[in-house]
Amino acid sequence: MNERTLLDPTTALATAAMTFAPPRWLTNAHLQSILPSLKLRRPLLSMRARDLLAASRMHVVECGDGVRLLGYHSTQTALGRPEARDLVILLHGWEGSADSLYVLSLGAYLFGLGCDVFRLNFRDHGPSHHLNREIFHSCRLDEIIGAVRSIEQRASNRRSTIAGFSLGGNFALRVAARAPSAGLNLERAVAVCPVLRPHSTMEVLEKGSFIYRQYFVSKWKRSLRLKQRLFPDLYDFKEVLAQKSLLRMTELLIEYFNEFPSVDAYLDGYAIVGDVLSRLEVPSYALLSLDDPIIPAHDVEHLARNRNLDVLKIPYGGHCGFMDGFNRESWADRKVASLLGVAT
Repeated sequence: MNERTLLDPTTALATAAMTFAPPRWLTNAHLQSILPSLKLRRPLLSMRARDLLAASRMHVVECGDGVRLLGYHSTQTALGRPEARDLVILLHGWEGSADSLYVLSLGAYLFGLGCDVFRLNFRDHGPSHHLNREIFHSCRLDEIIGAVRSIEQRASNRRSTIAGFSLGGNFALRVAARAPSAGLNLERAVAVCPVLRPHSTMEVLEKGSFIYRQYFVSKWKRSLRLKQRLFPDLYDFKEVLAQKSLLRMTELLIEYFNEFPSVDAYLDGYAIVGDVLSRLEVPSYALLSLDDPIIPAHDVEHLARNRNLDVLKIPYGGHCGFMDGFNRESWADRKVASLLGVAT
């Protein structure tokens, strides 16, 4: 791991990171975390993303073992433009979707640069709960790898890269780590505020701000209710839905499905600290905010040292924020494009 810090201006990447200079009113970590998903932004962002959305075609992606995921493929040729050189696969955060505002913002920016963009929904995210009988969990890496393989085959003559936010960033780095052995052709990966050590994030959500905890509890319950309605013969989440704690909900679901011996085993199963990224061969980048209220920045110390992994630590930016304006692409959008090598 090459750790690039904003406080050390001696490296090219660190110098580039210094260009993140939001106005004073946007330096608050909680505002940076909430603003990217603020519903008031959707009408304006939809206008900015109109070409991306006009070119978007829905696809059900076959991932192997009968698993199907839903995504949206936007190609330059759909609007009568020359073929793209680059295909960027975008992964949203937990309980987000391919239509989350931060995904649309980055997708619109990349599409404007001439890239093809594939916005992938995780299982049970977006309008996809009906596609698979089993519920989503964060250790379902094989199906994301299978999805990336299918997407690459659909666009076999494109330069393939991947980027993700939060849990999507965690998945992006895990996919990149498995890419050579899985036969993927990924050239680069970028993770924005990736989940590093799930134990730490769970502890922060349980003991930290009620706002973030309630946000995820509410969205998760909505997802479970929908799954239960679609598959009443399989699921009765009555006890789970009565909980107010993310940890307790997780514990009950672990007991319900008996797929993991313990909550600790489950959380460890999708951590990217330790030696998980030690054999990473795909050039990869992680953007971390030191004031992230959800992902403790100190966990970066436990990432494997790997010359193919660059970590950029920025003093502020909140969780998946890095916004320097209300109705424009974010600094993160521009930085991700640059790191993916598509901004030239």
